[in-house]
Amino acid sequence: MAGSTGARLPLQGGLPPGEALTGAVLEIACDESGFSGTNLLDPATPVIVHASVDLSRDEAAALIRTLRSGFRFSPDEVKSRQFLRRREAAEAVEWFLSALRGRAHVHLADKEFFLATRVVDLLLAEPSYAAGTRLAGDRRQAAAALHRAGRAAGPGWAVFLAAVVEMLRTKRRDRADDRSVQRFFAARDALRRHVGDEAAGAVLDALDPVRVAEVQARLYAGDRTIPPPLEPLLPALAETVLHWSGGRRRVLVIHDEQSALTQDRLRRLQAALAAVDPAGPSPLAGLVMTDSRDDPRVQAADLLAGVARRMPGIPGDGPLRPLLAPPSGDAPGTAAGAHDPGAAATHDPSAVTAEQEAT
Repeated sequence: MAGSTGARLPLQGGLPPGEALTGAVLEIACDESGFSGTNLLDPATPVIVHASVDLSRDEAAALIRTLRSGFRFSPDEVKSRQFLRRREAAEAVEWFLSALRGRAHVHLADKEFFLATRVVDLLLAEPSYAAGTRLAGDRRQAAAALHRAGRAAGPGWAVFLAAVVEMLRTKRRDRADDRSVQRFFAARDALRRHVGDEAAGAVLDALDPVRVAEVQARLYAGDRTIPPPLEPLLPALAETVLHWSGGRRRVLVIHDEQSALTQDRLRRLQAALAAVDPAGPSPLAGLVMTDSRDDPRVQAADLLAGVARRMPGIPGDGPLRPLLAPPSGDAPGTAAGAHDPGAAATHDPSAVTAEQEAT
């Protein structure tokens, strides 16, 4: 939107397919809830949810019409904030989740755990667009150990995370007097004194001032090969695409406008996802931005994301975990329920590691 006239600005970002798509291609619509930019420690939004649906336009429009028939919503779109404030919301939510059973997926990311992956994936390994996803699964256990031990260590964990954010937020800073790396290591040392877990201690001990300063210098220099260090939406999008692809088809994403999803970043993510099957094309066929007012599928994804983020018990005991319980018959310890929004809520942290590991 622009000005008081209601005129719309051109949509920014995205990566439309460069050519006609052939073969097995699935079109999904996505939206997020809990996006807070680089302010990853905002207590009001401790998690970010990326939701997706594979509904057709007609199916989504019928769903929205049914919801609107019982509520007085904006004529342009139904927003989750409006939806969840209604007295009748509980009954409508139950119906809504039931209607989406088998047609939707939810990816939930605890922002503190995302920062733990930044420490492991960016500061101890070569930064890449596969960082923070199942494609860098060999480092997931180290990040999970750091997160668990850090949370148990007391106030030093919050100080350490704040130092991580300060050090990696390289825009709009006076670089002449930048002591953020020194403050990061002071916070690391203070935290280390309260961490007894061997795996977490090994992560903290392995952090090297020269290496960390080099990564920060690359960020200052605008090195685009490094993914935006404080942007959880990109790994969430990657997991969404990998889920819907299932290793068998390409995925075309229709997404509500989101400034983080620039064309350059999406091209790099597309290339990183191609590593799933080097012999074939990337599972990310493209991403088309849209205005949610124009697409009922995106409105449905927005509602799902808002409902999921506000479910009781979020965030829970685990860094990343299934938001919803596995349907009967699924093997324990999997995250199958994370893509079944008709299932019941769960507080079981036993499947922690694992929204990334679901297939």
